[in-house]
This record gives sequence, structure tokens and C-alpha cells, in this order.
Amino acid sequence: MGCFGFLKVMMFVFNGIIFLAGAAILGVGIWVKVDSSSILSFIGKIENAPPELSQVLNVGYLLIAIGALLLIIGFLGCCGAIKESTCMLLLFFIIILVVFIAEVAGAVVILVFRPLADELITKFGTAAVQNIRKDYGKNPDITGLWNTTMSTLKCCGFYNSSDFVNSPYYLEHSQKYPPQCCLGTDDPCNQTVVESATTITGCFPKIKQLIDSNTVGIVAVALGIAVLEICAMVVSMILYCRIRSKRD
Repeated sequence: MGCFGFLKVMMFVFNGIIFLAGAAILGVGIWVKVDSSSILSFIGKIENAPPELSQVLNVGYLLIAIGALLLIIGFLGCCGAIKESTCMLLLFFIIILVVFIAEVAGAVVILVFRPLADELITKFGTAAVQNIRKDYGKNPDITGLWNTTMSTLKCCGFYNSSDFVNSPYYLEHSQKYPPQCCLGTDDPCNQTVVESATTITGCFPKIKQLIDSNTVGIVAVALGIAVLEICAMVVSMILYCRIRSKRD
């Protein structure tokens, strides 16, 4: 197998993986749109939520769009390499180039508008705490979602246990907190037990801590994706030029 044949095979395998990933993401996007008990419904029920959060409700459409795009990219890459179609390879190159430019632009926007993102998070935090104090212990969907989140992340409330003060659960259980805010117990606990559970923190600080502790990994993944995109563009152009030269 020569260099040209090797590049064709690698192009087919690489884009086959992209095609399968696109199919999976597309399936998740469709599932999100039809699942009324998903986190999207939870966000939509939060009272006094900042208007910017309305865009989060469209995440299902975003996943569908990303999945469809990956399906198209994978299809063009696989068929373009195997069928030696210059048209498909050129379309593949153009789409990857547009995606790459969009990612670079997005990274710049995030860096420039970081203060705006912090402000949005603060507004969301206020709305989330209000939602807990209004519905936790009364609304089964809200209560179940928070319980699942806290059990999974080993956290308590959005910021801390004080988020539950005056909530329906807090009032109905003699001013006690959910078991997730305690250590070593499956029953509601009082302030003394919560204060002794020093390892339990709010869900937002916990998520922020996870992101901060994995910043290097996140940057490495982003750079790895960028390198793969550049390699895909280079290989597609090599195949494109070789196929054109064979036909001339």
C-alpha cells in the first residue's frame, strides 16, 4: 500500500468515527427535545431566571445541529476518499475550515466577554436559590432533580446549605436540611451536623472547582481537536490534488 492508499484508508477510518459520533450526538439531541423531565424543563420552571437563559432551552436543537454537521462531515470524508470524489473532498475541506474559524472566533469571544459570563452565572445563581426556597420539597420534579445532582456531585444546594432555609422541605422537617448536606446519614440533619460536614460544598463551587482543576485537560483537548482539524484539512487537500493530477 502506497502513501496515497494509506491516506485514503486513514481518511475513511477517521471520518467513519466522526460519522458514528455525529449519529450519537444527534440521537442525544432528539432525546433531549422529547424528554420533558430533562434539565431543560427544570431551567424553564425557574422563576425570575435571567432572560439570557432562554437560549439554554435550545440546547437540544444545538445538539441536533452538531450531530447533523458531524454526519455530513463524516459522510463527505468517507465517500470522498473511497470514491475519489474531488467535489466531496473540497466540500469536506470547506466545512472543516469554517468550523475551525468559528472555534477560534468563539474562543476569542469567550476571553473578551468573560465578565459578562460571570454576571450571567451570578443571575442564574440567584434564580436557582429562589427556586430551591420556593419548590424544593413541594415540587417532585424540582426536588428529584436537585437530589440527583447533589448525590452525584456530593454537594449541597447551589452555593451552600443555607440555600434551603425557608424552603418547603426545611419548614416541613423542623428546620432541617436534606441528607445530601450531611455525612454518614440518610436522614434530614440540623445545622450542627451540616457545619461538621466540612467536605460538603455547594454544587456551583463544586462544578467550578472541577473545571478549574481540569483546565489543563480541557485546553489539551481543545488543542487536540484543533490539530485533528488541521490534519484533516491537509490530508483532504493532498488527496484532492493527487486525484486531480491523476485525472489530468
